[in-house]
Amino acid sequence: MLKYLKFSLFHCLSVPFLLGIILGGHWMVSGLLALTLVIVFGDLLFGDDNSEPDYQHPRVLNVLLYSALPALCLVFFAMMWSLSQHDLFGFGHFIQYVSGYDALAARQTNLFWHYGAMCLAAALLIALLGTVPAHELTHRTGDPVAMLTGRWLLAFSWDTAFAIEHVYGHHRYVATAKDPASAPRGRNVYQHICCSTLGGNISAWRIEAQRLSKKQQPALSTHNRIIRGIAMSLMLSAVALWLAGWQGLLAFSVSALLAKALLEIVNYVEHYGLYRLPNQPVRPYHSWNSNKRISSWASFNLTRHSHHHARATVPFYQLKAVPDAPQLPTGYLGCILLALLPPLWFRLMEPKLARWEQHYGAMRSQ
Repeated sequence: MLKYLKFSLFHCLSVPFLLGIILGGHWMVSGLLALTLVIVFGDLLFGDDNSEPDYQHPRVLNVLLYSALPALCLVFFAMMWSLSQHDLFGFGHFIQYVSGYDALAARQTNLFWHYGAMCLAAALLIALLGTVPAHELTHRTGDPVAMLTGRWLLAFSWDTAFAIEHVYGHHRYVATAKDPASAPRGRNVYQHICCSTLGGNISAWRIEAQRLSKKQQPALSTHNRIIRGIAMSLMLSAVALWLAGWQGLLAFSVSALLAKALLEIVNYVEHYGLYRLPNQPVRPYHSWNSNKRISSWASFNLTRHSHHHARATVPFYQLKAVPDAPQLPTGYLGCILLALLPPLWFRLMEPKLARWEQHYGAMRSQ
């Protein structure tokens, strides 16, 4: 049963965030601390998970995937309740009724910096509960329920275009100059966030425009999935404004933009400095891999990125560890923190890129 339950870790990591908001005050940093400490130090302490179990009941894993949407909605509501001038839907009174704790009084002790920590934690949770499951679901292009759920998850980070660009653009052009998400050697992460965000959205629009052109439908219409996706994010922003005023809208907008930036940082660490010729098949060595136990469990095996790019249609629970693929220095959140310090990141990655060039550079024409 553990092989199924391990993928519920991302749900568990939302609990300290929710408890911190209920307890208020300095407890508001609980979500941020729990996320960073558990994932970063968990990867360091518990090592790699190279297991490849056989899952006889994939429906259990699908329940975990789809339950990400209500979980993310709960995180969103908790944010709005903490910022609202009212007791939304009587939540505070309900907490006091069942526990005896005066959550409304505790909320009054919140300071500005508490909300800053809340937004950072919310951004991590939007990425963890939203972008990661959406990545898996939007690869299931023949399943309309999966696609709709995935797009709503992406709407929380204002990034429904990802469902188009990632599947039809990134996977086609990965590790080439045509792929906005693949960072060339020497580019720092801050440059990449801007370049990949702009280039990815332009690419998504072109892909969608070409699709609509083949169907003889106008690009500027409700047939356009990008326009519909923007409407979904606008709807969430309107709900935030309605529930918690301009403070709620600001907090949601900041968290959403940070979550989008996190996605681009993950793209950065997954593909930094690796390259292939456009006519060369995508191989496991064209992506950085990580088999760190906690990162893998918390991200539906997204860290097994080398196999994912070699076989994009394989569901997350069938991805192979590929221990001989190029390996990142640590798990994903640890690499995100390292990438935010470009001199340190370059110092760690240059020897790895030199070894990659030595082992795989000669294969680039094959």
